[in-house]
Amino acid sequence: MIDRIGLADFLRRRREALTPADLGLPGGMRRRAPGLRRDEVASQAGISYDYYARLEQHRGANPSESVIAGLARGLRLNDDQRDHLFRLAGFSAPVSGPSRHISPGLLQMLDHLSDVPTLICTDLGDVLHQNALATVVLGDFTGGKDALLRHPNNLIRAWFIDQDTRSRFPVEDWAAHSAAHVRDLRATTSRRGGEPDVVAFVKELAVGSEEFRLLWEQHDVGGRRFAHKRIAHPEVGLIDLNCEVMLTPDHGLQVVAFFPVEATNAREKLDLLQVIGLQTLTANP
Repeated sequence: MIDRIGLADFLRRRREALTPADLGLPGGMRRRAPGLRRDEVASQAGISYDYYARLEQHRGANPSESVIAGLARGLRLNDDQRDHLFRLAGFSAPVSGPSRHISPGLLQMLDHLSDVPTLICTDLGDVLHQNALATVVLGDFTGGKDALLRHPNNLIRAWFIDQDTRSRFPVEDWAAHSAAHVRDLRATTSRRGGEPDVVAFVKELAVGSEEFRLLWEQHDVGGRRFAHKRIAHPEVGLIDLNCEVMLTPDHGLQVVAFFPVEATNAREKLDLLQVIGLQTLTANP
């Protein structure tokens, strides 16, 4: 059962214990109260200000597990604090194995990679967090208000079902990207056996995409650690990037970072998008 008063108190105290710098945000003008503002926490968690405010006032609808997971990330909770938050909300603490919780240290690392498009995803491709430049370069995969995809949140699902995703890549590269997605997913299924979420995801893709089904039948396997990717951006044209996939063994998450290829104009294009694109995001809160 949810402990509304305890949940509200914990959320408020954790919010007041943080500073904008903890989230990689500018400090701005002098604040009347310590800690973060409610709207800053709500934005980090991917929920509305009104919904978050009601939680701190111990009223409103019961939060879902996904909302609690978003709040744990937004408030930079460690594993023990995250588990406590889940229990206050009436849920069991997340079980061991592949996690959807991002440690504060990992989020802090991303804050310092602001000039490189970077995202964090699960081994099934669920996007849990992406920095502002990744949103500008790749599109919004987090399901927020700026998301243009019909199936956000998952890189593999979006690739095989949303043509909008493919519009960011040259047509001649599509086949290679499709094969790489399937090989990587096959490696995940091999590692995690017949776990229900993996089985259900593969079945969903096989039903929804003939291309996926045909590639899956080839039984090719290979986890992705590095790839050269070309992004066909509508504002600056083709961007040559090296995609590095770094694993977090303790939580089963992937940090995917896109670095500019040397001896190309990719760095200049990313710098331009930081100015043009991020101004657009700021102008449309």
